Formats: sequence, structure tokens, C-alpha cells
Amino acid sequence: MVWDPQQYLKFSGHRLRPAVDLLMRIPDVGPRTVADLGAGAGNVTKLIRERWPDAVVTGVEGSAEMVAAGRKAAPDVEWSHEDLGQWRPAKQYDLIYSNAALHWLPNHAALFPSVMEKVKPGGMLAVQMPRNFLAPSHVLIGETALNGPWRSKVEHLVTPPPVEGPAFYHDLLAPMSANIDIWETEYLQVLEGENPVKEWTKGTWLTRYLDVLQGEEKAAFEAAYGERVAKAYPKNAAGQTLFPFRRLFMVAQRKG
Repeated sequence: MVWDPQQYLKFSGHRLRPAVDLLMRIPDVGPRTVADLGAGAGNVTKLIRERWPDAVVTGVEGSAEMVAAGRKAAPDVEWSHEDLGQWRPAKQYDLIYSNAALHWLPNHAALFPSVMEKVKPGGMLAVQMPRNFLAPSHVLIGETALNGPWRSKVEHLVTPPPVEGPAFYHDLLAPMSANIDIWETEYLQVLEGENPVKEWTKGTWLTRYLDVLQGEEKAAFEAAYGERVAKAYPKNAAGQTLFPFRRLFMVAQRKG
């Protein structure tokens, strides 16, 4: 999957808000070492660095395009270009932070305990993941994939939601945690522009499908999805599009 930093950052304000909400819920435990998993274009990593200026902050990111953007946005951060699924650090961290990244990885039952093991005793794990996969914005991507001449090329991408409910993650992390806080927030995002929900998903979930297709077929898929999603999220009287978006948060302190 090829990430387009400019497309992703079209809605940078809305995408940044949950990242900041998560950052502000982390107790100020004075971490000396911080890993930002799925650091993306570095706009959040920069805020982590600003909150803890004495810490060594490492941005871990699998997209070369995003790493290049991140190095420009946060040059005083250590950048590691590697697949999150293959992340095997040689040391533990005082804080592992991950905003809107771990939902791209499979097998959360094994993944989350594994990530928690990379947190030092007394350290913190802070994670945010979207949990909007049953909303029309995402369901209609699968519907488009299964109802067109491209079906054989993209139907393997139509899978169950990658993020479980809050209790699932509580049960995984509680045995390893001294303190754990898990919550959900649904943001009512007010978007501007023409078919903005299509443009939003084109920066993330829709990209998986478009990357598989080429030329006219790619354009036709995007247009077919765009028509569906525009009907699901019509503009209001002010010409704005209301896009509710649910996100799951967790902040856990590892047992000492």
C-alpha cells in the first residue's frame, strides 16, 4: 500500500484531534525513551517531542513516503523505516505511543501483549485506533468492491472489522497492567468540500482497493464508491457534510 502524505493530511485537523486527546491523557511520568509506532508524516511525533523535550523519541513508520515527510516535519526525532509487523526493538521503552496505526496489523490477541512487553515496568502504552468500520463510509467500500467488474481483484480485501470492542483489549492488557483506562469517543466531524467523505477514506482505507486497480478501472471504482458515499452523507443546508467517526483509546501502565 502506497501512502500519499498530501491526501492523508487534507483533513489534518480532524485527524490530529484524537492524537492530541490521547497524548493529553498520558500521565506525565517523565519518559526518557519514547517510540511512536506508525508515526506517519511526523505531525504527532513532533508534539510528543515538544511535550517531553529531554526524551529520545523514535518514529517507527513503514511507508517511505511518510518517513520522508516525517523527517522534514520533525528533524530532531530518530526515524526508523520498518514494517510495524516486523518491529522487534532490542530495548524496552518508557512510553510506546501509537495513533491510528495498529488496526492495520492482524491478530490483535497476540499483537497487544507483544507490544506491551516492549514497555518498561512502570512505563506506559498509549494507543488510539479508528473503530468506524461498520459505518457507511467503510461498509460502502466493501459493497462497491463486491458489485462491479473488479470483484475478483479486490474481494480479498473485504474482511471483518480489524478492531475489536473495548472489553477485548481490557482483557488482553489488564493482566499486564497496574492501571488501565479504555474509552471510546465519537467525533462529529464537520467536513467541507465536494464529497469529502470519499476524500477522507481515499487517504486511508480506500487506498487499499485503489492500489490494486489501474487506469479506467481504478477511476470507475472510485466513482462508483463516490456516488454511494455521497448519498449516505448528504450535505446539510449550510453545504457542510457531517461525518460521525468513532475511535477507541487505551492508556495502560505496565506492572512494575
